[in-house]
Amino acid sequence: MRAIVAHAAKDLRVENLDIPELGANDIRVRIAAGGICGSDLHYYNHGGFGVVRLREPMVLGHEIAGVVESVGASARRVKAGDRVAVSPSRPCNKCKFCLEGRQNQCLDMRFYGSAMRFPHVQGAFREVLVCDEAQAHVVADGVSLGEAAMAEPLAVCLHGARRAGPLLGKNVLITGSGPIGALAVIAARRAGAAEIIVTDVADGALGFARKVGADKTINIAAEPQALAPYAADKGAFDVMFEASGNEAALRGGLDVVRPGGVIVQLGLGGEMKLPVNTIVAKEIELRGTFRFHEEFALAVALIGKGLVDVKPLISATLPFTAATEAFELAMDRSRSMKVQLSF
Repeated sequence: MRAIVAHAAKDLRVENLDIPELGANDIRVRIAAGGICGSDLHYYNHGGFGVVRLREPMVLGHEIAGVVESVGASARRVKAGDRVAVSPSRPCNKCKFCLEGRQNQCLDMRFYGSAMRFPHVQGAFREVLVCDEAQAHVVADGVSLGEAAMAEPLAVCLHGARRAGPLLGKNVLITGSGPIGALAVIAARRAGAAEIIVTDVADGALGFARKVGADKTINIAAEPQALAPYAADKGAFDVMFEASGNEAALRGGLDVVRPGGVIVQLGLGGEMKLPVNTIVAKEIELRGTFRFHEEFALAVALIGKGLVDVKPLISATLPFTAATEAFELAMDRSRSMKVQLSF
């Protein structure tokens, strides 16, 4: 089979790899669609992120869906011919956090396309993937495999929404309108948010936020004072999802989130300096959110039942043999939102 392998920054190759053997609990999936994620772009652009660096060639990709070709002798949940979305998360289910039901904090996590451990955990941008059947979730009829591949980033936002607490009737601010920020709009609306305002520095990205239901969008670069009215009387927003990973966005949010409000940090960036006195005085809760677990199945179900629509966010689909072109397009925020690869 062929796979997309990162060797170093700006060194992306389509290479031939052996197909792994099929274990008793494994299934073999013919991959159809794969979405390019921000972490994939970090490996492509910089050879890693933060202190994490490529130390050996690594197959990229973790937002994938395909068709089951065969199953192991003990597999019972899926069968050959099933269309499935595959969760890239493989917790050990033995450590103390897994046993507490917090698999996203697993001490021995193997997450597709990650250089956080060595040897690296190889990713899923490949023609054929052999995985544990527990990772596969059957996709409803009528749902494209491109839509199904959006289950992973949607699961990230569903977990973030769960971390925020009740959203019914809340006024919500989302800073950053990349794929995660736009999917946070979908998650917050599904959870009952009354008003959702989204900020970004790119008009193209904000257009996608409007397509999926944002009530108002603000180009904060063009209108740097546009949020100022929301700071009146100690703030107007009940909840903020910070999806840009930008310190200025988070600091600005502290001015417009009301006392007792919640800020969920979705975006990852560098280390930040925060005005702790403001957090204390306004009794603001700053909450982290990391990956997902059971929310992946929920994401597949919501897409399958037509309760959320992720199609407007799929801005382009290119053949996987044009991987470099696809990655370059995914970096152009004026032209793209979620770029997917067709296998």
